[in-house]
Amino acid sequence: MRPCRKRQVDGAANPAVKRMSLVSFRVDAKNGFAHPAIEKGFSHLVPAAQEYGVAAMAVHNSYNAATLGFHTGYLAQQGLVALGFANSPAVMAPVGGRNPVIGTNPFSFAAPGRKGRVAFLVDMASSASSWTAVKRAAEKGEALPAGVAYERGGQPTTDAKAALDGMLAPFGGPKGFALGLVVEAMSAALAGANRGVEMGSMSDDDGLPVGSGQFFIALEPKMFSGGLFEKQIERLIASITSQPEARMPNDRRAANLKRGLKNGLTIDKALYDRIKAYTERNI
Repeated sequence: MRPCRKRQVDGAANPAVKRMSLVSFRVDAKNGFAHPAIEKGFSHLVPAAQEYGVAAMAVHNSYNAATLGFHTGYLAQQGLVALGFANSPAVMAPVGGRNPVIGTNPFSFAAPGRKGRVAFLVDMASSASSWTAVKRAAEKGEALPAGVAYERGGQPTTDAKAALDGMLAPFGGPKGFALGLVVEAMSAALAGANRGVEMGSMSDDDGLPVGSGQFFIALEPKMFSGGLFEKQIERLIASITSQPEARMPNDRRAANLKRGLKNGLTIDKALYDRIKAYTERNI
């Protein structure tokens, strides 16, 4: 397979892991995809956390980490409590401001269950909508829900195309922006990566590297809980799922994944044709 042609991403990059201490790791993705860099770093992070109780890992010079819960979920399957942070190009302005300074900036938490299962998983963007959802709505000519986006001048809009030229609203107002700010601090400042305003585009070929950052913290629950973690997590989950119609975070996504693995996925013919044409050009 040929390397990715998009100039922002080096498809042949070989990420490098630097051990800063017994429990601290810094991964240089070398302007490649985030996934191989994270996977390579986890091969060091997981045993360190299992042995010492806690370990942390920073990733810089990377591309989009995509579904952040995929990575924290993997750590939970290894028996670790996981926290994940990832920043992205700036699309959100501060409350009362008009200039975007941070991205959709997702946060993820995953708790381990018994026998390599994930007890529960939280994966949420700091924005009221994902940028992908807005872009998809613009391509289909669909309106956005009220309250998720602004046009360039800062006025609320349901026009997806105007939103692409404007900015996204934080979820929950000031609280969403505050969470996004924490993610930016962890993923840009602490990881030593680009801030959202410094990144190249993740969708347009502007020739600039994205240089985003990710940060992960893994904790061994038995050490901290005195062996009570599993019982308390199970009781916590039962207090929720025992209520009629109540559900846990990520239940819907997990159900969709299970259904997709069993029945396959249906996609638009236009999308299929685009994927096929790109594959034929590049492989």
